[in-house]
Amino acid sequence: MAKEESKNTKKSASSSSRKSTSGGKTTNKKTTKSSSSSKRKKTTNTSPTAGDVVVGAVKAASKSKSTAFRVIVLLLVIAIVALCVYGYFAGWFDAILHPAPSTPNDFNSQTYNVEVIKGEDLSIHFLETGNWNTGDCIYIKAGENDILIDAGSVESSAETISKYVNQYCTDGKFEYVIATHAHKDHIAGFVGTNKVQGIFERYKCDNIIQFAKTDSTTKLYNNYVAAVNKQKDDGANVYTALQCWNNKDGAQRKYDIGSGVTMEVLYQKYYEEKASTENDYSVCMLFSQGNNHYLFTGDLEKGGEASLVENNSLPQCVLYKAGHHGSKTSSHNAMLDVIKPQIVCVCCCAGTDEYTPIAENMFPTQEFVDRIAPYTDRVYVTTLGTADKGFTSMNGNIVFGCSYVEKQSASDGEEQKEQPKKYEYKFNMYFTANDTKLKDTDWFKNNRTTPDAWKGKEEAAQ
Repeated sequence: MAKEESKNTKKSASSSSRKSTSGGKTTNKKTTKSSSSSKRKKTTNTSPTAGDVVVGAVKAASKSKSTAFRVIVLLLVIAIVALCVYGYFAGWFDAILHPAPSTPNDFNSQTYNVEVIKGEDLSIHFLETGNWNTGDCIYIKAGENDILIDAGSVESSAETISKYVNQYCTDGKFEYVIATHAHKDHIAGFVGTNKVQGIFERYKCDNIIQFAKTDSTTKLYNNYVAAVNKQKDDGANVYTALQCWNNKDGAQRKYDIGSGVTMEVLYQKYYEEKASTENDYSVCMLFSQGNNHYLFTGDLEKGGEASLVENNSLPQCVLYKAGHHGSKTSSHNAMLDVIKPQIVCVCCCAGTDEYTPIAENMFPTQEFVDRIAPYTDRVYVTTLGTADKGFTSMNGNIVFGCSYVEKQSASDGEEQKEQPKKYEYKFNMYFTANDTKLKDTDWFKNNRTTPDAWKGKEEAAQ
């Protein structure tokens, strides 16, 4: 019994000792947690120092300045873009985008002389067609290249055209022929008659550029197609304006035709779309010589002109062949305000009732005169209609000539060689009849109202 009591006493003591030890450990853990929590509370409740306040203020100010800077930059960009857009439409950049011609006011009227004209680096001839009918025919000589744009006005005009052209074209060949559209007053002379050989029978043609679309089904048009095919069989390259624009099938958008002159086929939507008038299928050409540009639009009307402006970067032009013979349907302000022509040549027989009995709509029309007047008074007309379907010359055959010489640089030695060449251009006008401007002719004074833009010049001339 004594032994059992002794054992029980030891067990009790041992158990008590373990509990005491275990209780001690529990107490220490609680004390540690309490101490840690107290430290965290003390840290959280600690007040910021003056340094902390300064650092925070600097960071906040920095963020504020960065945001303000971004806003200012954004506003400046928006302002610059808006200013550029406004300036573009206001014409502020015209001098850069469309450089003015080299010598805008230097036009000399010369006595018509074939040998003198042959000396020009470039000559553009607006031909009379030898009858009462209105029609287009433009002959261009650039270096050794001979170019013909259209051959109106009727089949028998081929005789008149060839007689004139042969003074300058001595090898019986046109390097380029352009047929703008399928109307008689533009293609009849290519075909000719049983008695009069057409242009395509008289001359070899290296390249023929023609309208991409037509609605014509006339006998004349079919004869024209046959004549073109004959030229093709004889080796001519035949392209449409659309092929030229797209640089397809051997055609080119731009041709170097010599004497520093390029010939470019421009784009307008009716090369591909259906037009309400054959006139809007017209091939449009731009000839360039340095900063001097010469524009030919056939009989293109208002819709076609709008497309021409939209799809090409048209420059200011020294010379413009009046669209559609000076009709009210062509030469609208949307185009004129871009090209700002300095010389305008009208291929027509003025004052005839061939297309209308309404006097103000006879070529050149009152509306054409009113629209062209703010840009220039240098307007010339080839032919004048007379009584009983007669005709006489107004200005006659009109020739624009341009020659150039290299400008001498003030520098010398190696510096001069490194500088790009600069040229000085001289413009001359030649007329087989006279150099009277349209506004000063008797026909104009009796049949047209003088626009305000011409009134001051008219008084000054008197």
